[in-house]
Amino acid sequence: MVDSLYGRKEESKSIWILLENDKHHFEQVSLELLNKSREIADQLGWQVAGLLLGNGVEGLIPKAFSYGVDQVWIADHPLLDTFSIEAYGVATYQAIMLGKPSVFLCGATPNGRDLAGRLAVRLRTGLNADCTNLYMNIDTVVLVSEVSGFGGGVLALIEMEDHRPQMATVRHKVMKEAPVNTKHQGEIIMKEYPAKAPSLQSRTKLVDIIEEIESTVNLAEADIIVSGGRGLGKPENFKVIEELAQVLGAAVGASRATVDAGWIPYSHQVGQTGKTVCPKIYFACGISGQIQHLIGMQSSKIIVAINKDPHAPIFKVATYGIVGDVMEVVPLLAQKFKKALRK
Repeated sequence: MVDSLYGRKEESKSIWILLENDKHHFEQVSLELLNKSREIADQLGWQVAGLLLGNGVEGLIPKAFSYGVDQVWIADHPLLDTFSIEAYGVATYQAIMLGKPSVFLCGATPNGRDLAGRLAVRLRTGLNADCTNLYMNIDTVVLVSEVSGFGGGVLALIEMEDHRPQMATVRHKVMKEAPVNTKHQGEIIMKEYPAKAPSLQSRTKLVDIIEEIESTVNLAEADIIVSGGRGLGKPENFKVIEELAQVLGAAVGASRATVDAGWIPYSHQVGQTGKTVCPKIYFACGISGQIQHLIGMQSSKIIVAINKDPHAPIFKVATYGIVGDVMEVVPLLAQKFKKALRK
């Protein structure tokens, strides 16, 4: 095995998080990572540092401190205005080699996955991807990453004993957001780059950004989700799911089986290979509750399961269970909610 660029003897006692930001707002997953990192750091007496990259992002520094960051490592430059794997890869690598964190975490977003993979190779370290939880082995001071595999059939706990930084990408909505403390203050460490900054130049050019237009509530951010499974019988029956979602102002979700069958686009899929969600209320309609699906929604605050099979696994995690035909129960729920919400 190739040795990493620095090992345990050189590491600083710190956990770093990539503070992904878009239009000068932090991505939700970054705030969730801050909460978990603060929890681990407080156990060990370590620091939490946030790596802030972008153009005109200095205004986010006070917000980062309010979410529990002890240090903000910042590179603010026009060439970092939009994500470029070459520019962001250089800026992140240089910051890590200066600070030598013990742990470096990214959200399992398209940019986070792209950046983490490149960094792991360049830093000669390992990377635990798409984690669903993180722990710290207090005895060995080694990060433990929880990763599911084989369609959710296997749950692995992975440790990286010697190589540093210990790296992981973590799924969205599997952790709670960090609380806000406006009195918390920290240290600012700024990386200056010259105006042209040859090291940040990219061989690719961003031509345009086409925003995705969604006709329904964003699935990942929704407070209420109504999901349909194979129990609906046929794709046309998804209309009852959409009707209930419309009444509740909810997002429409789906099981992997319905997506694979072509009943509904992949963007609606909830589960290990789809979106991880954590709404206040999750309606599982005609969904059996296989582990692949449960991984994506079991942290929902309230789970309402509707299935005609009383032995369906979904009932084991449900807050409320209704044994019945979804084509009968869901329209009735829509009627009742519509009347109740009019009052």
